[in-house]
Amino acid sequence: MNAELPANIIETVEAEIGKLKPSKKEIEEIWRRVQEGYKDSCIQPCEAVGIVSAQSIGEPGTQMTMRTFHYAGVAEINVTLGLPRLIEILDARKNPSTPMMTIFLEKEFASDRDRAREVVWEIEETHIGNLGDITTNVSDMRLEIELNQKVISQRNITPEQIADILQAELKAAVYVDGNELTLSPEEQSYRQLLQLAKKLHSLTLKGINGIKRVVIRKEGDEYVLYTEGSALREVMQVAGVDTTRTRTNNTNEISEVFGIEAARSSLIAEATDTLREQGLNVDVRHIMLVADLMTCDGEVKQIGRHGISGEKASVLARAAFEVTVNHLLESGIRGDVDELKGVTENVIVGQPIQLGTGNVKLIAGKKISKE
Repeated sequence: MNAELPANIIETVEAEIGKLKPSKKEIEEIWRRVQEGYKDSCIQPCEAVGIVSAQSIGEPGTQMTMRTFHYAGVAEINVTLGLPRLIEILDARKNPSTPMMTIFLEKEFASDRDRAREVVWEIEETHIGNLGDITTNVSDMRLEIELNQKVISQRNITPEQIADILQAELKAAVYVDGNELTLSPEEQSYRQLLQLAKKLHSLTLKGINGIKRVVIRKEGDEYVLYTEGSALREVMQVAGVDTTRTRTNNTNEISEVFGIEAARSSLIAEATDTLREQGLNVDVRHIMLVADLMTCDGEVKQIGRHGISGEKASVLARAAFEVTVNHLLESGIRGDVDELKGVTENVIVGQPIQLGTGNVKLIAGKKISKE
């Protein structure tokens, strides 16, 4: 009986039986019921799983909100939820509208807020505007920066270090006098001065480009960081970050850093969380099928004309989705042959689809007597 069950179900049941210590008769009854439950949950042969999955995800999707909510518990960070987020996931967008990371910390950093704050300053973008006041002195053709001593000591950066970065990046003369910095453009002109001021404001002195803000939140016994912006590869190299649990809502980034299997798990988790947040329960197997289809070729593909729908083997199925005339013309020039094996193409030509009862061929023969 056990041979017909998957290994993980057998292991789970055996572990539970070990805790309860039932009689031999009860053990037999347990295995019989597990067997029945497993058979009932299996998909029937010739089942149209694609259509069922599309319906199971699409119908609840019509009830989802089209607004952007605050992330639960983190009022400072906006995250796209509801239908726009589900569309983003299925479209495999390279850049989500609100990229965000959840960064877990190693033990010595996770329990101490001050240590956690040190990690924040290594990750969050630090611009010159965060460190002090900038004045444009037009008469002397120079920029004057008055650094805030408390802020620079908090962020663990010295005026000399700031001066070195500015000199290297802006190619301008920088003079340090205590907590005051003075910058002068190469050419003494008003235009050069304004351009220098513009570059100065956009320059990242410390932290990771793209991480605009980091919020610390206490969860249970540990501090967790939430970021506005995503840069997974760079964050993984920061001391104190727990690389085994840190994640991002950008599936393409997960695919690049951790590989396609991690991207598949991310797609399932993101889609499930988005639906559950709206109070919609969709069987995870439908979402798993979609994630499998999006990642089966070793890269994350969208469900659209530039991805799965546009790469179908059937000419009629591609033409039925989008840009009909182009597909038919190109296929006519190439002399493509449509095998009529899918649902869409069989509906178009008006014959039964090869799924369910339509996949069963019954031939009635006449018995011929020997006489």
